[in-house]
Amino acid sequence: MAPSVRSTRRRTFLGATLAAGAALALAAAPAQAAVWSSSDQWGNYTTSDGYILYNNIWGSGAGAQTIWANSSSNWGVRADHPNTGGIKSYPNAKKVVNKKLSSLTSLTSSYNVTVPSSGAYNTSYDIWDSDYDHEVMLWVNYNGAVGPLGTSQGNLTLGGHTWTVYKGNNGANEVYSFLRTSDSTSGTVNILPILKWIKDTKGWWGDETIGDVQFGYEITSSSGGLDFRTNSFKVSSS
Repeated sequence: MAPSVRSTRRRTFLGATLAAGAALALAAAPAQAAVWSSSDQWGNYTTSDGYILYNNIWGSGAGAQTIWANSSSNWGVRADHPNTGGIKSYPNAKKVVNKKLSSLTSLTSSYNVTVPSSGAYNTSYDIWDSDYDHEVMLWVNYNGAVGPLGTSQGNLTLGGHTWTVYKGNNGANEVYSFLRTSDSTSGTVNILPILKWIKDTKGWWGDETIGDVQFGYEITSSSGGLDFRTNSFKVSSS
């Protein structure tokens, strides 16, 4: 199914209000206390190396969710969202790039995650231009009743992976979704060729300033409480 309308405002501090009682606290996932944790809807934390972590519970009908972190590359979420449709949250780690596409010579990222075998979710990059007019999603794995916005543009091998590409609009911004054709829990993505393909091959955007590179878990349902763990994560640009 296609996700409900999304915009950056709903993924950050200006998001829609949760249903009453949805922000009940959950126990954090690590065996020992993390450096930081939060069950707040918009709980956020800036790491020493400049990444920003968000709990980011933005969808209607959400349940409880706790994010915890020891660093930008060691963090996770325990989420208990009901088995209903619609995205409930996108807990993520964000790195701000803030460079024009034409000035970038490289933009890469590596990831290693542990995700549940049940529930409905995707593990994805969410890359925005600085004006939040364009959204590029890279799904590296997904499970359950989830699907991208828009219509299929066919398959593409680029950035070290093979993707099925979708193009759509959620009413607030353009959305370009790249779904990996086979699930992966670890790897490296060469992001820059993908962004240049959108610009130079397809002409879907111009010489945008690349703002945020986010990575996290877009969760639709996780009834009973499920754990999502980021074992390592890094964004590099020049």
